[in-house]
Amino acid sequence: MSAPCCAGQLACCCGTAACSLCCKCCPKIKQSTSTRFMYALYFILVTLICCIMMSRTVATQMKDHIPFYEEMCKHLQAGETCEKLVGYSAVYKVCFGMACFFFIFFLLTIRINSSKSCRAYIHNGFWFIKLLVLVAMCSGAFFIPDQKTFLDAWRYVGAAGGFLFIVIQLILLVEFAHKWNKNWTAGTQQNKLWYGLLALGTLILYSVAVAALVLMAVFYTRSDGCTFNKILLGVNGGLCFLISLVAISPCVQDRQPHSGLLQSGLISCYVMYLTFSALSSKPPETILDENNKNITICVPEFGQGLHRDENLVTGLGTTILFCCILYSCLTSTTRASSEALRGIYATPETEVARCCFCCTPDGDADTEEHAVKRGGQTVIYDEKKATVYSYAYFHFIFFLASLYVMMTVTHWFHYEEAEIEKIFSESWSIFWIKMISCWVCILLYLWTLIAPLCCPTRQFSV
Repeated sequence: MSAPCCAGQLACCCGTAACSLCCKCCPKIKQSTSTRFMYALYFILVTLICCIMMSRTVATQMKDHIPFYEEMCKHLQAGETCEKLVGYSAVYKVCFGMACFFFIFFLLTIRINSSKSCRAYIHNGFWFIKLLVLVAMCSGAFFIPDQKTFLDAWRYVGAAGGFLFIVIQLILLVEFAHKWNKNWTAGTQQNKLWYGLLALGTLILYSVAVAALVLMAVFYTRSDGCTFNKILLGVNGGLCFLISLVAISPCVQDRQPHSGLLQSGLISCYVMYLTFSALSSKPPETILDENNKNITICVPEFGQGLHRDENLVTGLGTTILFCCILYSCLTSTTRASSEALRGIYATPETEVARCCFCCTPDGDADTEEHAVKRGGQTVIYDEKKATVYSYAYFHFIFFLASLYVMMTVTHWFHYEEAEIEKIFSESWSIFWIKMISCWVCILLYLWTLIAPLCCPTRQFSV
């Protein structure tokens, strides 16, 4: 490691410089991207610790392979087998520390419009000091007096924050659908081939949605039972048909010419995914066969085979879940997405059609004159004139994500017997959370279609 690189990393950890890698061959990185990446790294670190705390497998392996394990636990005053450092109560305390960390930074960064202010320097630097603060907050939560009252109260705060994070995810999905259609529609003015791409994308989305509905009807229902599953599939399939009709209805098209089947197709696919996920999480139904033996119905016959390797399924599922959480956190903090949460959308005239429209750069701030080389990766200071995203909103989203992780890892309201290995097991609370999310998503999309009709005096641009 070269001396300039060492100095740069020291300035990053204990000063206001942006963080970067020491390898010169790495592509350039913006200061705003570097900052968000570091906070995401802290978030991942604490999330992994929470998963370890909820893992029966990890606890057993540590007890079997770490020498003097019981003595170490007694020295830490964590119980004979470190039971105070595992389980849902430990996750609640660690996530309390992480949530407080992001909430304090949310308060600290309210109304920051320039990266040259003292508060902005704290937000963009001093990473080692902030890591120590985060560790201290997560550790300090274990010393809160009256633990039972704290855990009971914090559970309801976590549930409220988790539900709000789900709603924000759904709003951003609806915004993504409108943005996709608007971007590709803007391209039809220069090249008629974009019409073909729109038609192809719509056809694929509806094909996936219909195929998913048919497969769920085959595997999650039967002719002489599964009435509840049949009702859910019928209701959700009917709602998808309804939003498709509303999207192309003359009254909606008159007020919103850019409304089309591409958005409703994407929403329908997501609704089918949530329906499948909910049905997979629903406790199985049992009936007596002709031999008076209990048999499980309304689940795929191959379902047990898919869950033989419990750790593999849990590992893959948990990785995908938290990648989605990180994606929601990072993409929701762009100017376009944060404005979409307030009902403000870019006008079609400003759209430049591109296949990978979701990777639009944040303005034109990445000019070479702001590039700084310190012996390693080149850092582009893209916030010299103004901030490119809302610092306060960024921290608030991570605050909500901390609560969502806490509730998800501890199985929401089935926390007492929760284990990370059973994160995708059957639970009525998880089932209803997914189904309600499904219906809220449809309502949000419907509102974006009918809002201009209900409030004709207001200006809407979707």
